Amino acid sequence: MAKLFSFPDPVNDKAARTVATVVLIEVVLILATGWWWLSLVLAYGFWARVLTGPTLSPIGWLAQNVIAPRFLGEKKYVSGPPKRFAQGMGAFMSTCVVVFGFLLGWHPVGYVFLGMFVLAAGLEAGFGYCLGCKVFGIAMRLGLVPEEVCAECADISGRLGIKSAA
Repeated sequence: MAKLFSFPDPVNDKAARTVATVVLIEVVLILATGWWWLSLVLAYGFWARVLTGPTLSPIGWLAQNVIAPRFLGEKKYVSGPPKRFAQGMGAFMSTCVVVFGFLLGWHPVGYVFLGMFVLAAGLEAGFGYCLGCKVFGIAMRLGLVPEEVCAECADISGRLGIKSAA
């Protein structure tokens, strides 16, 4: 059971960008068609990924096991904890879309959260810029996230090409 509720570390960034692309498509579909029921699919995907990684997320599984390895070339690994945090932000935002846009019919509030998705998923899909990962990094610097959660995030010397002080 513990293996089911785990998240990969490291994460193939190309698979993550593939998932972000699908999320962007889902959000644009909701905005263009008014199909608020699609927010249920959006929220399920985020909750599945934050709780189990790609295991229970059809999009996550396809991105990791089919699309990225077959069509996007060599894997590019990034730390898992910031990506999980970003999925958690997506789970919160998509739940807000379900509650406000779908269940309560307060579409203007739903549109605000969908707009945040357009920004976040668009940056991730198009440029590999993960807003959730940046928030995670800020939270680490402020001491809100302990260094043990992501040792690689705490010590960036490897990414800078210098020897670690440790």
